[in-house]
Amino acid sequence: MPNITIDGKQVEFKSGQTVIQAAMNAGIDIPHFCYHPKLSISGNCRVCLVEIEKMPKLAIACSTLATEGMVVHTNSSKTLDARNAVMEFILINHPLDCPICDEAGECKLQDYAFAHSRGESRFEEIKNRKEKRVQLGPRIKFDAERCISCSRCIRFSDEIAKANQLTFTNRGDKVTITTFPGESFDNPYTLNTVDICPVGALTNNDFRFKSRVWEMSSTNSVCIGCSRGCNIEIWVRNNEILRLTPRQNEEVNSFWMCDNGRLNTFKFVNDESRIDGCYLRKDGQLVKSDWAETLEVTSKSLKEFKSNEIAFVASPFATLEDNFVLERFAKQINSNNIFSAKHILTGDQDDILIREDKTPNSFGLSILGIKNDISKLYDLIDNKNVKALFIMEEDLVGLNSEWEKVLTKLELIIVLATNKNGTTQFADIIFPAATYAEKHGTFVNFQGRVQRIRPAIATEELDRSLDGMNKSRWDKFGTKFDRWMQGKKYDAKPSWKIIALLDSYFNNKLKFKMAEEVFNEISKSNEALKNLDYDVIGDLGVTINSEVFQKV
Repeated sequence: MPNITIDGKQVEFKSGQTVIQAAMNAGIDIPHFCYHPKLSISGNCRVCLVEIEKMPKLAIACSTLATEGMVVHTNSSKTLDARNAVMEFILINHPLDCPICDEAGECKLQDYAFAHSRGESRFEEIKNRKEKRVQLGPRIKFDAERCISCSRCIRFSDEIAKANQLTFTNRGDKVTITTFPGESFDNPYTLNTVDICPVGALTNNDFRFKSRVWEMSSTNSVCIGCSRGCNIEIWVRNNEILRLTPRQNEEVNSFWMCDNGRLNTFKFVNDESRIDGCYLRKDGQLVKSDWAETLEVTSKSLKEFKSNEIAFVASPFATLEDNFVLERFAKQINSNNIFSAKHILTGDQDDILIREDKTPNSFGLSILGIKNDISKLYDLIDNKNVKALFIMEEDLVGLNSEWEKVLTKLELIIVLATNKNGTTQFADIIFPAATYAEKHGTFVNFQGRVQRIRPAIATEELDRSLDGMNKSRWDKFGTKFDRWMQGKKYDAKPSWKIIALLDSYFNNKLKFKMAEEVFNEISKSNEALKNLDYDVIGDLGVTINSEVFQKV
């Protein structure tokens, strides 16, 4: 491979790479605002100026192609003077909004002003004032005063979202960003521009003024909005999720996620409809109960039915671990009646990220051999062949209101749910299931990629396990420990653990203590997941053998 020299260090590069790309690959930081690895080169911020030997003037690293033998200086006196001047120019009209700006703490302009600016300004005139709090679209507010005209949002809208809705208007210090006449900035990916905006010019209406970034913990997870399974970070303060942001994974979602996944897949976690504790139906009313009584009543109630009279509903919203333990429990009581439902929104799909399948783990169910044949269950109940129903993290009434009629024909309905829904009102027994943000587990996306989720907020069970422990043992969690020890916590457990506790009243063969133990058992018994474990899956996931995946 060809080589260039950057700050005295020999760096290999691929043909066609620019200086800034070669530097990044070598771990050398060149400051930049307008450059983004997934967007076209605009070269308009000028803060990436570098000195290249044998060139008559400074060059911008983002658009200058690396060539064999090139010698680059990123910290020469000439480069530093130019960089300081560029920063001083950018800050001339920039408002002192840091105390009220949501971008504070993750603002590149703040970072570069500290690292590369002169520390003072020679500009004594009144700053140029522009519009503030402009509603560019239904989810985005724009502060023109803060904008440094890097054009990232314009290029993203055109090149990634395939919706050319933004443009520059005016010139010089009057330049600003706006939508084209008659347009609203409303494509399904608008909030990605908040992530890539290097300053606080674009803000998310939903998150605006809710928290400072340093007040939150972040946890790697997976979006549950569709079968894409975008990699995300869950941001939490006081045990409440405040926002989701995309996490880079070039095999799944690159740097992006859709607005629907960002806004509509976490609010149920801290919603008032959360089921907080176990419930038993007594005298026609659902009454709160403790775990021991509820488990005992459930086991006695199930034992009153023949095996073929009991049916189970698995869920593509639940993890592989949850569904595997459900399937094992069904087999242990000799019931072959296990079903699941499809959640397809026909036509709601594009060639960017969004998929018609609105569940994170329908392909995981296929790997476990659980079929999407919920209509067959309807007929079995309607004909009174099934008299007891065990539903895990699925809302049958939400699928189709026709289920309201048939559910009344059942003698026993057991529901594991995170929130109250149309089905829980028919339940005789309710167990509180942990959400995807409160447990460990795995999903399989439509590409056959196995990906991990982790607890970002605490339940009462997790809180009890941490209480009284030496905090130094939990240093690896960083600020998460502090966040977990604050805020409201729900009395909920992962579905697999609820079923394992119930099994202790039956065959007591499901003696799992950790989600990892469940997954290890799956990998031993399932060809598609052979030789996988949580460490192998890691942060970015693993795609299973394509030939095996095609079979399922």
